[in-house]
Amino acid sequence: MEKLIITAALTGAEVTREVQPALPLTPEEIARDAYECYKAGASIVHIHARDPEGNPTQDKAVYQQIKTLIEEQCNVIVQPSTGGAVWHSAEERLQPVELKPEMATLSTGTVNFGPDVFMNTQEYMEKFAQRMLTLGVKPEIEIFDRGMIHNALGLLKKGLLKSPLHFDFVLGVPGACPGGVEDLVYLRSRIPDDATWTVAGIGRHETPLAAAAIVMGGHVRVGFEDNVYYSKGVLARSNAQLVERIVRIAAELGREVATPDEAREILGLKK
Repeated sequence: MEKLIITAALTGAEVTREVQPALPLTPEEIARDAYECYKAGASIVHIHARDPEGNPTQDKAVYQQIKTLIEEQCNVIVQPSTGGAVWHSAEERLQPVELKPEMATLSTGTVNFGPDVFMNTQEYMEKFAQRMLTLGVKPEIEIFDRGMIHNALGLLKKGLLKSPLHFDFVLGVPGACPGGVEDLVYLRSRIPDDATWTVAGIGRHETPLAAAAIVMGGHVRVGFEDNVYYSKGVLARSNAQLVERIVRIAAELGREVATPDEAREILGLKK
C-alpha cells in the first residue's frame, strides 16, 4: 500500500477566532502552523488566505507572502484554494493559481453549502481547469457530491485534465453528500482505477472517515477548516494536534506516512 499523504487544511474561509481561538489568520501565523503540521507529519498544507481584518481573500499578493514564508521553513507542498469564499468571483478565485503552485483545488460542480450556494458552472470548471493545465498546476478535484465525479471525467475527456487524477472527497458538508463510511466507499468506487484520493470529513466525521481511508488505501485531510474539535465539546489545541492523531492511527494500522517528496512521487508532481 502507498504511504499515507496527510493534508492539513489550516484556516478555511468560514471559521472565526470566536469559534476556534487558535485559528491562524495572518500570513505569519499560517506559515507557522504549516511548519508545525509539517513537523507533525503533514506533507501538504491547504491554504485559504485572510486579509488584515481576518476576512477571506483570494489576493495573489497575500498568497505569495504565505507561500514564501512556508517555503523558507520547509518543503511541504503548498496547495492554495480556488474555492475562496462563496461571494468571490471566478477571477478572484483563480488568482493564487498564477503563482504556479504545485497543486491547487478544483471544484467540479455547484453545491449547497449550508445556507449558501457554492457556484461552479461548467464555464467556471473549464476555465479553472484550462488555466491549471496551462500553468502546470496539478488540480486536487474537490468532490462534494456524486455528480462532481461525472463532471471531472467530462473535463478529462475534453483534455482539460490529465490522468492520473487526484480527488478530495469532502463529506459531511450540510447540504451536500453525508459523511458516512458507506458514502466514501461508494464515491471511491466511481473514480478511475489509476486515480489517487483523499478524504476530508467535516466535523464529527473527520476521524472515522480518516481511519476508513487509511485502511482503504486513500489519503487524509484534517485541520481547522474542516473541524475545530479534538473530541466532543473539546477544542483542538492546534492544527498540528489533529495531524498527530492521524499519524498515531496510521502507525497502529501499519501504514507509513509520506514525506513531502514521497507525496510528490505518489501524486506525480515535479519539483
